[in-house]
Amino acid sequence: MDDLTQRDPGPPPSTEVVYDAVGAAAAQADPVPEGNSVGGCAPRLEGRGDGQGCHNKAALKESAAKAGLGAVLEQYAKDYPQGPHDQPQSMCPAFGSLRVGLRMRRTATVLSGSACCVYGLTFTSHFYGAKRSVGYVPFNSETLVTGKLFEDIRDAVHALADPALYDTVVVTNLCVPSASGVPLRLLPKEINGVRIIGIDVPGFGVPTHAEAKDVLAGAMLHYARTEAEQGPVQAPRDGRKDKPTITLLGEMFPADPVSIGMLLEPLGLAAGPVVPTREWRELYAALDGAAVAAIHPFYAASVREFEAAGRPIVGSAPVGHDGTADWLAAIGEACGIAKDKVAAAQNRFLPAIRGALAAKPVKGRITLSGYEGSELLVARLLVESGAEVPYVGTACPRTRWSDADREWLEARGVHVQFRASLEQDLAALETVKPDLAIGTTPWCRRRRRGRSPPCTSPT
Repeated sequence: MDDLTQRDPGPPPSTEVVYDAVGAAAAQADPVPEGNSVGGCAPRLEGRGDGQGCHNKAALKESAAKAGLGAVLEQYAKDYPQGPHDQPQSMCPAFGSLRVGLRMRRTATVLSGSACCVYGLTFTSHFYGAKRSVGYVPFNSETLVTGKLFEDIRDAVHALADPALYDTVVVTNLCVPSASGVPLRLLPKEINGVRIIGIDVPGFGVPTHAEAKDVLAGAMLHYARTEAEQGPVQAPRDGRKDKPTITLLGEMFPADPVSIGMLLEPLGLAAGPVVPTREWRELYAALDGAAVAAIHPFYAASVREFEAAGRPIVGSAPVGHDGTADWLAAIGEACGIAKDKVAAAQNRFLPAIRGALAAKPVKGRITLSGYEGSELLVARLLVESGAEVPYVGTACPRTRWSDADREWLEARGVHVQFRASLEQDLAALETVKPDLAIGTTPWCRRRRRGRSPPCTSPT
């Protein structure tokens, strides 16, 4: 974690391994005035004297709206509607957008928020394998309310914007700067040819870290779409495909695009980039796809950009026998592929899928809970494998791109709970009494000892 304020030089560089040059502008922060904190609780907000800080979500949301973030919060409310709980029950949402930036080549990431939040986010990002530094612009009550924090962010961005090192600098406001109206929208859009993207990812506006990935992915797609509309853009690193491509929306394992590409090949199509991308130039190729497969159906901001670019969206995914059959048909329709060609592809793959499922049956009652957005797909595969799945809970919202999966599951007696709370997942466990419960890490930790079935967590 690097302090990026431009002030008096700090102590000599440490022996910490730094994987890129984000720390080139590092300097020591001013001391925090007595009575304020950028650690445990946030500094007091402008117009508020109670110092409730990040523990009071309602107060932060009210302050953000008054400070000029109202339009952003209204859009978030449309894109990511709240559920039964008024704050995240998974990890801090900003981890999702941070993860997206840290996985991209030639991208510098800067956080602005309370030091405790930044520490936790950087710790988690390195735990998950990030191999580069995270920039940090600290603040105190005075710099927050006087506007000096924004000036410090702007200075840090100027110091980082080296085109020899970066294509993009991403600056993320966490809860307190968002609530105080720190105006990242006023940052320059470009410095020395380096793109500057500022986003707000407060816990009181973005319900889950999975959806926070869409906040940054959508912002990048919007920027890239604007560039493409203005003239020629950079080609992908490995060149353009010789076939029309299907853009894959949502994080997935490296082998997934390869498998999907094999399914698309008989249709005369190829798998395109995966969004969130690993490099800026891949965004142009993603926007240039013949269609977009919303493998993860909650990327609302990204879908909006693809639709603005005139690209059709296909929900669900090629999972199991029925899912693969329906998905190939939907892709064929979206891309104008002849029905006999689609049928040939289905006849080529579906018998093998049916045989594989029959060879490895799953017996027993299973409940499934998660917060990444792929829970309905996993449930479909379990059901086709022979398992009884009475309950599926996902922290993500219902969208029109998940309707096909929901309808398929409900037709087979599965209760699908969108925006599922931890309490709902636990209640399902007590009611259903499954042989196996698949859930998130906090879910498994909360299960009642001695009364619960075996529990496994994908995290």
